[in-house]
Amino acid sequence: MVNNSGKRDIYTKLCRSNSFDDRTKEIWLDKNNGGIHLSIASKALSITGIDDRRYWNFIASDESWFQTVAYLQQTWWLEVNGEFDFQFPLGKYSLFFRLQLGRSNKRLGRRVCNSEHVHGWNIKPVKFELTTSSGQRAVSEHYLDNPGNWVNYYVGDFVVDNPHALIKIKYSMTQIDCTHTKGGVCVDSVLIHPSGVGKEH
Repeated sequence: MVNNSGKRDIYTKLCRSNSFDDRTKEIWLDKNNGGIHLSIASKALSITGIDDRRYWNFIASDESWFQTVAYLQQTWWLEVNGEFDFQFPLGKYSLFFRLQLGRSNKRLGRRVCNSEHVHGWNIKPVKFELTTSSGQRAVSEHYLDNPGNWVNYYVGDFVVDNPHALIKIKYSMTQIDCTHTKGGVCVDSVLIHPSGVGKEH
């Protein structure tokens, strides 16, 4: 039997970020309400064209929990997909893509953002979508903006009503209008929070 002090120690550890799946995913508990938070790295996503360095590169970033982000120089066809199986507690959850227009780095100790490749995001919106194995679906569209700042783009919500079952979540962001190129975006991660936490855009 674990005493109260031991339980507090366990809870404190769970409230810290804990990585799994070869450090491509992070999980932690909200210390105030015990809600589960998840972050899924760009390296755990399926990105069309990621192997062609003319379009995409993985670059180091100290602004990411995972120390690496996927950077798009330019493409006609933007397609980023992922899926994840997890046993969530009861509740309602929101899913986001964490993105930034421009490429950040440090110069003489100061943060600067290179917006050289940023273009095409004001012509058509990016489509974000999530589906679940329980039949839920959400779609949203956003124009990417606010260069130089990380933004959590809201995709949608899903509800967990059976905490004993695995739920498969599929999520995507696409902009496949091939009438124009777009580029200069960093993809850091996909975030899942209890609803009402972390909405930014």
